[in-house]
Amino acid sequence: MENFKYLGVIINEDNNNKLDLHERIKNANKTYFMLQNLFKNKNISKKLKLRLKNTIDKTLTYASETWTLTKRDRKQLNVFDRKVYRRILGPIYDNEKENWRILTNKEIYASVKKPTTIETIRLNRLHWFGHVKRMEENRIPKRVLYMNLGTTRLRGRPRKRWQDDVR
Repeated sequence: MENFKYLGVIINEDNNNKLDLHERIKNANKTYFMLQNLFKNKNISKKLKLRLKNTIDKTLTYASETWTLTKRDRKQLNVFDRKVYRRILGPIYDNEKENWRILTNKEIYASVKKPTTIETIRLNRLHWFGHVKRMEENRIPKRVLYMNLGTTRLRGRPRKRWQDDVR
């Protein structure tokens, strides 16, 4: 068996989370499109729309404590995050050029003042690490965290490990 889904997380024999991350983004996109009519509604405040975005964030970051993120994964998550924020915040009128324009990335992050999805995942990972660190020595998660497999890593660029992301 190559892949299987357990408790909503796709697990594969390579221990690669790329497929799970892609599935999470797809599910968060579905949630985004279900809420899109509310995001387009001018009668709903931006504050409430940002609270609705938490629903999308929960869908996106479920079980993210176990992910090891590459640069490409981080970029995918940031692009999705900004897409939702651009819909919520809408275009702004530029007085200098006398036309409407979309917000730049810096303007989005300055106006939202919330941690990005990447920062949320990092905080979740640190929270889980602290939880495992405080566990008793005989618990399985703690034993797995400090387990030494007794093998050497393959030649070439080493794959990123979960512990590398915690640091």
